[in-house]
Amino acid sequence: MQSFQKYAIVVLGSLLIAIGTDFYLVPYKVLDGGIIGIALIINYIFGFRIGLVILLCSIPIFIVAWVRNRAFFYNSLTGMLVSSLFIELLAPFQYHFLYYIELGPLTSSMFGGFLLGTGLGLMLRFETSTGGTDLLANLISKYMRLNVGVIIFLTDGLIIGVGGLLISWETFFYSVISIVSGGIATSICTLKN
Repeated sequence: MQSFQKYAIVVLGSLLIAIGTDFYLVPYKVLDGGIIGIALIINYIFGFRIGLVILLCSIPIFIVAWVRNRAFFYNSLTGMLVSSLFIELLAPFQYHFLYYIELGPLTSSMFGGFLLGTGLGLMLRFETSTGGTDLLANLISKYMRLNVGVIIFLTDGLIIGVGGLLISWETFFYSVISIVSGGIATSICTLKN
C-alpha cells in the first residue's frame, strides 16, 4: 500500500510541477530554480526541449545519489522521469490554457512557483523527488540541520541570478517571486510534525 501511495504522490507532484512550468512560467519566460530552472534557461535561449534538458542535467546528481543514498536514487528516478514526461506532454496545451486564462506575469509567477513548490514538497514529504537539486538538497539536509525548502531556496537564488543576467532583469524579478512562492510551499509541505 505504501508503494502505491508513493507512486500516486509522484504522479500528483509531477503533474503540479508540469502545470506550473508549462502554463504559468514558460509563457512569461519566468524561471524556477534547480534543474528545471537550468532547463528553462536553456529553453529560452536555445529552444531545447525542457524535459530532455532536465533528464541530461540530472545525470551528475543521480551519480551522487547512487553513491550516497540508493533509496533516494531509486525514488527520485521515477519522479524525474514522470515530471519530465508530463512537462513534455502538457507543453502543446499551453496555447489552449492561455486562451482561456491569462493572469499576467506577476500572478503567473506566484501561482507557477506555488504549484512547483507544492508538487516538489509533496514528493519530498514521501522521500521522493524529481531528481534535481531538490534531491541534492534532501541529501544535504540529512547532514546539516537546515530545512529542505531553505536549501532549495538558496540554490534557486543562484540559478535565477544567472538566468536574470543571461535573459533579462524582468525575468529575474518575476523569477524571484516564483522561487519565494515555491520555497514557501515546499517548506509548508515538508514541515516535520
